[in-house]
Amino acid sequence: PTSLFGYQPEYDFLHSGSIYDAIRYEDPLPFSEIIQETYFPNLHLAPGGLILQEFEHETPTALRNNVQPPFYARMAAALQEVEDQYDIIIFDCPPQLGYLTMSALCASTGVLITVVPNMLDVASMSQFLQMSADLLDVVSNAGARMEFDFLRFLINRYEPSDGPQQQVVAFLRQLFGEEVMTSPMLKSTAISDAGLTQQTIYEVERSAFHRSTYDRAMESLNAVNDEIEMLLQQAWGR
Repeated sequence: PTSLFGYQPEYDFLHSGSIYDAIRYEDPLPFSEIIQETYFPNLHLAPGGLILQEFEHETPTALRNNVQPPFYARMAAALQEVEDQYDIIIFDCPPQLGYLTMSALCASTGVLITVVPNMLDVASMSQFLQMSADLLDVVSNAGARMEFDFLRFLINRYEPSDGPQQQVVAFLRQLFGEEVMTSPMLKSTAISDAGLTQQTIYEVERSAFHRSTYDRAMESLNAVNDEIEMLLQQAWGR
């Protein structure tokens, strides 16, 4: 996401200005100092990047030395300074269960899990979730709060004409019911092509694509976003 907003995290934030600087154990920066504006009004960015791996490397030593707050509470603690200025804060976590991801989960009030509908991806997701549950139980017993307003599975890169994918989606809906979002995110060349120029499909010209390809992708994306917005409104009691 940092790159999609025109930044090069390994270059622009090499020395300072990333999430790492706000949650590091030694002399962290105020979260307000790392927030960057984007070319979307009222949408701000807290940059990520490879430097975040330093948090993974430093946490074992911090645990031994009992540095406070502990790793699982550092994201929530850092965000306290700015969270009243935003309606929504989105964490985009890598597909790995490290200290950083657990810190983001402990700061979250809702979770979206993307899953590509083929059996190998579903099996991989199952193993990941089992490992996540075991580790989060340990973190919860240590004092972390785990209270989510919602948890949903988002079908991603869906191809409606693919028979095996349809079977996997039906299987997931049978297993998880309403926890699988109604709207899937279609696999689309329009979205892939937009990414070549570090753009989202909301920024590219419709005329640059075959109209039906563009319209299908936009319809799918809007449906997913509308459903997420509905989940947020329900969590807010509106």
